[in-house]
Amino acid sequence: MLRLENVSSGYGNILALKGISLDINAGEIITLIGANGAGKSTTLMTISGVVKTRTGKIFFKDREIQKAEPDDIVKSGLCQVPEGRHIFPMLTVQENLDMGAFLRNDKAEIKKDLDYVYSLFPILAQRRNQDGGTLSGGEQQMLALSRALMARPEVLLLDEPSMGLAPLIIKQIFEIIKQINKDNNTTIFLVEQNANQALQIADRAYVIENGKITLSGQASDLLTNEEVQKAYLGI
Repeated sequence: MLRLENVSSGYGNILALKGISLDINAGEIITLIGANGAGKSTTLMTISGVVKTRTGKIFFKDREIQKAEPDDIVKSGLCQVPEGRHIFPMLTVQENLDMGAFLRNDKAEIKKDLDYVYSLFPILAQRRNQDGGTLSGGEQQMLALSRALMARPEVLLLDEPSMGLAPLIIKQIFEIIKQINKDNNTTIFLVEQNANQALQIADRAYVIENGKITLSGQASDLLTNEEVQKAYLGI
């Protein structure tokens, strides 16, 4: 479904990714874990076309996309939920969700997806006429995730969905991520500092350090890996 081959990218003179390669199969939950500044968010931003590749290739459904514009990448079925939520604070919940479906014109299916996200997050249904900026942090994360789902992506890129949230909300968000994957067979690429939670729901995982992939394997294996436990799980 999604494949990176020897991808390097960065900002100005700083090379944040240094020749990383990874692959994601249809229907999987894959997580990328690593410390702050390791290159996790840059990986997603590069896939999404916001940060341009300097070397290497990115394939989405066997089509090269490393030179595509971000809106074309969204149209093709790949959507990112950015770190820090970034909803439209002056728009209502309903208007934020309408923005997620901006590139679509299949009204009946849009209505079906709207009903689905409101079933996932009933609190959003209750607050559909409330401005997004007045929601709590957890509710804004729910809205950001729901807005992305309104684009009906085949691959969902999630950047630190648990950041700044209370433990109870974090648990709920991760349960919803699993449900989205199960309900729609949506492929999910999850970047997350909460390595324990991420590894518990993922099929496979990659570890990134200083812009390079240093470890990969089944998520269950990495959960019991002494190196991963020491560096990322506090064990």
